[in-house]
Order: sequence, then C-alpha cells, then structure tokens
Amino acid sequence: MPPAIPSLVHPSRVRILHPGGSHIHGPVVYWMLRDQRLADNWALLHAAELAAASTPAAPLAIAFTLFPRPFLLGAHLRQLGFLLRGLRRLAADAHARGLPFFLLEGGPAELPSLVRRLGASALVADFSPLRPVREALDAVVQELLRDAANMAVHQVDAHNVVPVWTASGKLEYSAKTFRSKVNKVINEYLVEYPEVPQWAPWCMEQPKSVDWDALINSIFSEAENVPEINWCEPGESSAMEVLLGSKDGFLTKRIKNYDTGRNDPTKPHALSCLSPYLHFGHISAQRCALEAKKRRHLSPKSVDTFLEELIIRRELADNFCYYQPQYDSLAGAWEWARKTLTDHTGDKREHIYTREQLENAKTSDPLWNASQLEMVHHGKMHGFMRFLQNVLGQKDSRMDQST
Repeated sequence: MPPAIPSLVHPSRVRILHPGGSHIHGPVVYWMLRDQRLADNWALLHAAELAAASTPAAPLAIAFTLFPRPFLLGAHLRQLGFLLRGLRRLAADAHARGLPFFLLEGGPAELPSLVRRLGASALVADFSPLRPVREALDAVVQELLRDAANMAVHQVDAHNVVPVWTASGKLEYSAKTFRSKVNKVINEYLVEYPEVPQWAPWCMEQPKSVDWDALINSIFSEAENVPEINWCEPGESSAMEVLLGSKDGFLTKRIKNYDTGRNDPTKPHALSCLSPYLHFGHISAQRCALEAKKRRHLSPKSVDTFLEELIIRRELADNFCYYQPQYDSLAGAWEWARKTLTDHTGDKREHIYTREQLENAKTSDPLWNASQLEMVHHGKMHGFMRFLQNVLGQKDSRMDQST
C-alpha cells in the first residue's frame, strides 16, 4: 500500500499521478516551474511534508528546468531577464536555507536523469494548464516509471487559491458561472499557510555551480532585443514590497483607490502592479488575498473588487486553458465570437495596417499609438487599454494578411 498522504496541504490540492511504493526511502525532489518562490508555496510545503514524514526523515531538493531555447526564446529580453534574475535570487535564498537548487539548463528532459542519480523516491511537480508544460510532465512521468515503478509522482496546484480541478470540472462559460462555484468552497481553501516541516539535511550530490552572468548573457545573445525595464525588480522580497511596503505598498498605501481608479488609464497608481510577480510565481495569490482580507475594513469596496480580479477573473483564465485544448487559437473561442468574426470578415475598413505599423505605433489612432508606446517603453499596458486595443483592433483595423 502507498504511504498515507500528509495533511498540511488540502488533499484535493494534490493529484497523485503515480502512488509509488509503500514508503518514502529516498530524497524528495520538488520540480519547481510556475511557482518560483520559497514562501507560501503549497507544492514546496507538500514536498517538505513528504520528506519529513518519512522514517527516518528524507532530504529535500528543488529542481528547476529551463525549457529548450526555441520555446524559451518565444520571450524577449524583458521577460527572460525577469525570469533569470529572479531565479538567481531564489537559488541564493534556497542555499541559505540548506535547500539544494538544481538548475537544469537542458530542460525537462534532464529531470529523470537527476532523479535517478539522487535515488529519489518522490517527485512533486508544480501545476500549469499550458500544453507544453503538461506534455513535458507526461514525458517525465513516463520516463521515470519506465524503470522506477516505486517512484511516487504528485502534482500540486500552488498557483490558484482554489485548485483548478476542484473549482470546476468543466470549461466555464463566464465569470458569473465560475464565481458561484468558487464562492461555495473559497473558505475551505483561503486559509493561512502552516509552518514548513523540517526535512533531513542534504548530504548527497551537490548542485552544479551556475555562472549566472554567463547564462544570462548566453540566453540574451539569442533573444530578441527588447530592453529590460527598471521599475520592476524580480524576487520574493520585491514582490512583498509591492504588496505591503511602507513607502508605496498596494495594500498599505494604494488600495483605497482601486475600486474607482483601476479602469482609469490616467490613474496608473491605482493598479496593484502585482501582475509580473503573480505570473512568475514570486508571490502567492493566496498571500495577496489573505493580506487584503485583513484590511477589508479600511476599504471594503476596493478589497472586494481586488479579490474578484485576483481570484475569480484570474483563475477563470486557468479554467479556460485547462479545459479548452485549443486555448491558443481561434478554434478555442466561443461559437458566438467565431461567428461574429466570420460575419464581419468582409466589412470595409477605413484603414488596413501591417503588423509593423501596429507594433511601431504608426496608425491614425492616437489612443492605439499611445497604448503601444506605453508597452514598448514601460513594459506594460494599462488593463483597460488592453481591452480597448482589442476592440479597436477588431473594429477599425486589421493586419495585412500577407504578414
């Protein structure tokens, strides 16, 4: 019989991809990918609990796999710089806490070899709804189980407050239908994180030293040259400063304007500015929600609006990608949307722009141009302007089909 699953993490947050043997006898490896943090991380907590529950306690390691260059280089210097500099800080923090951090530059294909060398008996993986990540996980599991049937493989949704497979068992049509399901169970999942249990000291293969400057320069030399930005520093401490900082923290200084100002492009200070940190997992959405709830009495409407955007709207996107296999093509759009596009394919446009004209803000629409230039120079576009760009792009222009 497989070992009993520890209970610090809600059982439904964990998926057992393979039960493994009767007990944990070797190291536990946490395959970190989407949730790039040590604090407030259900996946890391679950891996630590598996290690601590072993008799005797087993050691714990973190492995991070850089996806192969063709996939990784779909990003620009701006995203890659944020990713790599954040990982550099994460590796240093892990080392300070006695956690070996293995960076696998060759991608997920290197993970089975590492797991075998370490003699690991359990692998805990992050969750992502995206196709390349799901395919990589399937491939790793198949490779591991080919000659290690006793290997336990678990997956933990540490990214969503309510695990995606628990929030709904199907593709949701709208925030309205999704909201009612999430609200029924939110109190069961929106809880404070427990303390991380202690695992055994690491006395095995040590991670290879990473020359971060050389790695960054190597990847940058192949990536498209979109300059990095300096207003957004990566890392867990930077994320917490944006959330709770005494100088300009969102919940400590700016939350009161969120309800009325978040959709006003002339009031960018009303936004949380947490998106980069949530995207790369430098901060937990659950931590943001917990801290916001503590301060609800100060700005009830703004906090409620923030929780709606943070939980319902953000996690609805995961629901879409998880249950819609064609999430990245028009074939995955709702039928009414495809019909609208088809019905208006032959409409006469006042302007027809090339991709280069749109990207370089060379259109006749000053609002489009301003929004595009904001993206180019500041690395972000106000959320309301992103919505308006989509409307303007469909109504008033189209890209030259030859591009």
